[in-house]
Amino acid sequence: MRPEAEFALEPFTAAPVARTLPWTRRLRDNAFMRRALILALLALLWEALARWTDNELLLPTFAATAAAFAEGLLNGELLDKARVSLTLLLQGYVLGIVAAFALTALAAGTRLGRDLLSTLTAMFNPLPAIALLPLALLWFGLGRNSLLFVLVHAVLWPLALAAHAGFQNVPEVLRMAGRNYGLTGLRLVVHILIPAALPAILSGLRIGWAFAWRTLIAAELVFGATSGQGGLGWYVFQNRNELYTDRVFAGLACVIVIGLAIESLVFATLERVTVRRWGAVR
Repeated sequence: MRPEAEFALEPFTAAPVARTLPWTRRLRDNAFMRRALILALLALLWEALARWTDNELLLPTFAATAAAFAEGLLNGELLDKARVSLTLLLQGYVLGIVAAFALTALAAGTRLGRDLLSTLTAMFNPLPAIALLPLALLWFGLGRNSLLFVLVHAVLWPLALAAHAGFQNVPEVLRMAGRNYGLTGLRLVVHILIPAALPAILSGLRIGWAFAWRTLIAAELVFGATSGQGGLGWYVFQNRNELYTDRVFAGLACVIVIGLAIESLVFATLERVTVRRWGAVR
C-alpha cells in the first residue's frame, strides 16, 4: 500500500479570476435586455421621423409623447381611464372564458357538442366583434352590457377553437389511463384533457385577450363613455377631437404598455410555472 500523502493547496483567492462574458453575449442571453434594446431603437426611430416631419399635429416627437404620458399619470387621468377599461375588460374576458370552456367541454364529451361547436365557430368566428356593436346597442341599450356582449364574442370563439384543438391532440393513451382510473365526463376533462391541452389553451387565452383588448378600445372609440365613464378609447377619441395629438399618442402608448405588462407578468408567468415547468413546451 502506498503511504499517505498530504498536499498543500493554494488559497482559492490566488486562482485566476475568470473573465466576465462580453456585453454582446450577455445581451444575447438576456430576454429583458433584448426587448429593452428593441424598444429603445423604436423610440429613436420615432424621434428621428417626428423631427424630420416637423409637424407636431401630425406626428409628435417621442419626448412630447413621453411628457404627455407622464402628465396623464401624475394627474391621474390616464390611470382612471385605464382602470375603467381594465375593469370592463376583465368582466367580459372571464365571461368569455366560462362560455368557451362550457362549449368545449360539451364538444369533448358528445358528438352533438362537437357538431355544435364546429358549426357555431364557422358561423361566428369570422364575424368581427365590433360589427356586432350596433346590434348590441339595439338589444341592450347604452350601457356596459353592450360592451360586455362584444367582448364575450371576441373571446369565446378563438379560445373555444384553441381549446378544442388541444383536446383533439391529447394522446389516446392518456384518455385510456383516465378511464382506467374511473374518470368520465367532466372529471376526465378537468384531470386529463385540460392539463394535456394546456399549451393550446394558453395560446387561445393569449389570442382571446388580444382580441378583447383591441375590441374594447375600438368599441370605446365608437361607443364613447359608459355610464358617464370613459376608458382609454374614449380618452384617445376625445383628445383627437381637441387636436391634442401628443395625448392621443400617450393614450395609445398606455394601451401598448398594458398589453406588454399583461403578456410579461400574467401569461409568461403562467406559462413558466405550468407547461414550461412540466416540459410540455421548450
